[in-house]
Amino acid sequence: MVVSRATKLRVRRQLRRSKRQVEVFGQQAEDRLEKDFFRRLERLFFVKRFIAAWLLLVLLLAGCLIGQMYGLTRYYQTLQPAPGGTYSEGIIGSFTNANPLYASSSVDSTISRLVFAGLLKYDAHDKLVGDLADTWSVDTAGTTYTVHLRPHLTWHDGQPLTADDVLFTFRTIQNPDAQSPLNGGWAGIKLAAPNANTVTFTLPNVLSSFPESLTTGIVPKHILGGTPMSQLRSSTFNTTHPIGAGPFSWEALQVSGTNDLSRQEQIELLPFEKYAGGAPKLGSFVVHTFHEQSQLISAFKAQEITAMVGLDSVSPEIAKLPNTQVHSFLLTAAVMSFFKMSHPILSDVQVRQALVKGANVSAIIQGLGYPTMAVTEPILHGQIGYNRAYQQSGYDVAAAKAQLDQAGWRADNGGVRTKDGQKLSFKLYAQSNSEYATVAAALQKQWAAIGVDAQVVLQADADFQTTLTQHNYDALVHGISIGADPDVFVYWDSSQADPRASHRYNFSEYKSSATDAALEAGRTRLDPVLRAAKYQPFLQAWQTDAPALGLYQPRFLYVTRGPVAGLQEQSINTEIDRLNNVQNWMFRRVWTTVP
Repeated sequence: MVVSRATKLRVRRQLRRSKRQVEVFGQQAEDRLEKDFFRRLERLFFVKRFIAAWLLLVLLLAGCLIGQMYGLTRYYQTLQPAPGGTYSEGIIGSFTNANPLYASSSVDSTISRLVFAGLLKYDAHDKLVGDLADTWSVDTAGTTYTVHLRPHLTWHDGQPLTADDVLFTFRTIQNPDAQSPLNGGWAGIKLAAPNANTVTFTLPNVLSSFPESLTTGIVPKHILGGTPMSQLRSSTFNTTHPIGAGPFSWEALQVSGTNDLSRQEQIELLPFEKYAGGAPKLGSFVVHTFHEQSQLISAFKAQEITAMVGLDSVSPEIAKLPNTQVHSFLLTAAVMSFFKMSHPILSDVQVRQALVKGANVSAIIQGLGYPTMAVTEPILHGQIGYNRAYQQSGYDVAAAKAQLDQAGWRADNGGVRTKDGQKLSFKLYAQSNSEYATVAAALQKQWAAIGVDAQVVLQADADFQTTLTQHNYDALVHGISIGADPDVFVYWDSSQADPRASHRYNFSEYKSSATDAALEAGRTRLDPVLRAAKYQPFLQAWQTDAPALGLYQPRFLYVTRGPVAGLQEQSINTEIDRLNNVQNWMFRRVWTTVP
């Protein structure tokens, strides 16, 4: 195609015009950049200060607003306990048997109480109330108890729980082939079930403390009924998957560690929605066992467990940990110094009375580091039969020395007294823990002031239990469980000092016909006034004969990380009774609007 010359000239003119426009626009851009940016750049520092000031002001206002909202939250919301969460309890010991017919250690008893339920249990006022039982009564003769079960009771596996299970449980205890340590308390008792929801217990004689026996956990007949009694103690039911009717059901057992020292167990339990006392509020309950106290404390510091069981005392280091709560439960028990009356020196009533007068119990209690009540009689203050008129002799060093002088024990230049060439000396045994060591040392020092040489022997748990069983001691510092009912027959009746006795809990080997008659009369009366009157000769004889020195009521320490709703500090009979209200425990806390 041929392009005309005019067209070429027109295109050239348009190109030159476009070039000039580009040059003009470029110059204008340079001028504006110079004017609007580079000339104002020097004022950027002042702009930055301005912007920073505004940002700081905004942040300050936001902080004030957040702080005000947080402060006002306290007026409109409050931290409240909430259901759920895994509650982990650390205990020293190992798991061996959850069956309530055999459980005895702290670990076993804890799991047994959580998994199984008894006919009765203790409430927050240490009074017996129904657990599986709806109502119960005793006839006018005081020998037949009738218990009516709650309706629609079930086991963890969904099977119905009936009177047949109750009969099976207690008849198993009575069967010697089952080898239950509870056997001795059920001799001669007849059981019957008039219907599926009623059980009767007919005693050979009146026994005022019998209802306490009904707190034992009930076991399922439909699972254990076919197990030979001689094999029941070693049944896998006891350790692999026990089924009860308690607040928690068995979920799993996890074991770690390669030897006895490092071995730890974690038993996980889940809430049982159909528990007779109401569905538990915790999401799960884990029992974590430890071989040593140091392992337990380390786990608590690392927040691996929620609570600690088994401490003798709480160190300042633990007490200062964030959210640490120390619960102190007064036990219906008595720590005493028992004088074995078959010992040549301690068989002398003058010596025993002098030992009582030479002990400053108030000073010993002050040295414990926690408040408690003194034990001055074989029956605790406030229990049926307690009478201030029969308290043991008070602290009187001069009277103690005079009594030893009268008994022929002569002081030798302020040292240990002697009589016929024999020193006034005996061995005082105690369990090797910080509390008992302190008490034994205090008694040793106080008795030394009246010329008595008490040689303290501290023993580890296993060795001390052997010493107790064999009565291989001169004197003891030891605690005995009395319970809500003051039936102390097993500790002071002559029959319980006999080597043939099932437990031989009469540690003083105290023998008194007046005491035996009074103890038998007291435990076979249901009327509180009459029962108290029957106990008076026993208290009078105990005061005169001084078979032991009453010291104090011990406590049970329970340490938690943070508060636990439903856990109330109260008087309890054993450490396991801390769990009587476990279905109501809650440890999680959430903000809740105040209505």
